[in-house]
Amino acid sequence: MRTLGDTSIHDARTTRLTSDRGAAGRRRTAAGRRAKPRWYLPAVLGSDAAVTAVSVALVLDRAQQPHPLRAAAVATAAWLAVRTARHRYRAGELGESRGALPVLHDWLILVAALAVLSVATARTPQPYAALAALLPSLVAAVVCRRRLHRHLTAARRAAEAVDRVLVVGEPGALDAAVRRLAARTDHPYAVVGTIAVTDGPDAAGALAGGAAGAEVLDPRPDDRAAWHRLVDAARRHGAELVLVAPGSRLTGDRLRELCWALHDAGLDVALTPGLVETSVKRLTVASVAGLTVLRVEPPLGGGAQTALKTAVDRCGAALGLLALSPLLLLLVLLIRLDSPGPAFYRQVRVGRDRETFTMWKFRSMVTDADVRKDDLAARNECDGLMFKMRRDPRVTRVGRFLRRTSLDELPQLLNVLRGDMSLVGPRPPLPEEVAAYDATALRRLRVKPGMTGLWQVSGRSDLSWDETIQLDLHYVDNWSFSSDLDVMSRTLRAVVDGRGAY
Repeated sequence: MRTLGDTSIHDARTTRLTSDRGAAGRRRTAAGRRAKPRWYLPAVLGSDAAVTAVSVALVLDRAQQPHPLRAAAVATAAWLAVRTARHRYRAGELGESRGALPVLHDWLILVAALAVLSVATARTPQPYAALAALLPSLVAAVVCRRRLHRHLTAARRAAEAVDRVLVVGEPGALDAAVRRLAARTDHPYAVVGTIAVTDGPDAAGALAGGAAGAEVLDPRPDDRAAWHRLVDAARRHGAELVLVAPGSRLTGDRLRELCWALHDAGLDVALTPGLVETSVKRLTVASVAGLTVLRVEPPLGGGAQTALKTAVDRCGAALGLLALSPLLLLLVLLIRLDSPGPAFYRQVRVGRDRETFTMWKFRSMVTDADVRKDDLAARNECDGLMFKMRRDPRVTRVGRFLRRTSLDELPQLLNVLRGDMSLVGPRPPLPEEVAAYDATALRRLRVKPGMTGLWQVSGRSDLSWDETIQLDLHYVDNWSFSSDLDVMSRTLRAVVDGRGAY
C-alpha cells in the first residue's frame, strides 16, 4: 500500500483560505460549522419574538379585544415553541434555505394551536383580528429567512462559513464529486483533500483527472490499519466531514468499517449516491433486508399540482393582460415612435413535446434584424446554440429599455392564455436550436416553456449554454407548484437588478 502523501486542494475557495487570508481567516475556516455567524440565532429568535409580540398586542388592542398583552405573550411563546419543535433554530438549519413553504407550514400550525387553545379557555378573539395580528409573524419570518440565506450564500462565495471536507472514493466517482463541488460556491463544502480507493499500489498510476493529485488508499478486508491511516489523513487536513463516493470497491463491509472508524474518531460521514440535480423532496430512505434503499420518486406529471399550475397560468395571464392594458398601449406607442415597423414581433418557437407555436414579444430590434443575424454570427457571445450579444447593433433605443426591464416579454401573456406557454418554465427555444439538441437537451421540452424560470432569476444571458441546460433540466425533474411560486417571487428582483439582460 502506498503511504498517504500530500494532497492537492481542489476547491478554489479553500485554496484562498489556506494560503493568503491570514491567521484569522484560517481559524474561521478551521472552525467549520462554528464559522457560521453567531448572530444568526439571536437575529431569528429576536425577529420572531419581537414581531409577534408587538403585532398581536397592537392589533388586538386596536380591535378592542380583551387582554391584548396576555394574548401577545401567549402567541409569542406559542410561535417560538412551534419554530423550535420544527428545528428552525438549529445551527444546521439557519440560513440554509430561502423557501417560504416551511414557514407557512409553521404559521398554520401556530394558527391551529392558538385556535384550539382559545376554544379550550373559552376566550375566542375575533377571527379576522386574530389573523391580522398573526400575519406579520409569517411575513417577518419569511423575510428574515431569505435575508439570512442571502447573507450565508455571499459568505460562502467568499470562502467563509464552510465545512472542511475530505472526499474519499474510487477514481471515477471521486472525480465527479470533486468537479461538482468545485463548480459551485453556494454550498457549505470546501474540499481540503482527496483520497482515491484503489485495488492496489499499481493502480495509482492509472488515476486521472482530479484523482491524479489524490492520496491513495488500498484497504484489504478487515484492514483496520488502512482506516486508521484514513483517520490520520482527515485529522492532518483538519477535515470535519468525510464525504464518501462509494463504488464497487467501497461497499458492504468495507463501507461499514470505514464509517465505524471515522465515527469512533469523532468525524462526521456523508455519502453521495451519484445522483445529480435531484431534489431531496423526491427521495425517501428505507431499509430492505438490511440494505439501505434510496427511492427516487418520478417527476410530477399530473394531479392536483399540475391542475393548479394550469389554473394559475390562465387566470394570471388574463388578469395580467387586463391590469397592464394601459402600459401595453403606452409601450406600443413608444415603439412605433422610436423606429419604423410594427410594435409586435412574432417568432416561431418550440414548446412542449416539440410542438411549435408563434410567440409574441414587443419588437426591440430593427425590422430586418433576422436578416442581419448571419452577419453578426462571428460576434456571438454565447458558447452554445443561442445567439447573444451585449451590444447588439440591431437593438433600438426603446428596445434596450424594454430588454433591460423585461417589458418586451409581456405580450407572451397571450401565449400563456392560449396554453402554449406557462408563467414559469424553461426558455422557449428556436427550431434551429432544437434541431441541434442532443438527447439530454431534448428533455427540457417535456414541459411548457415559461415567461420566466430558473434561467432568468439566475443570470439570464450571463449564463453559459451548459448552465442554462442544467437549470432547465433541474426544473423539469424537480418541478412543484411551490417552486413556481418561489421563482415568480424572485423574478421581480431579477428584473429590477437587470443583471444579464441584453
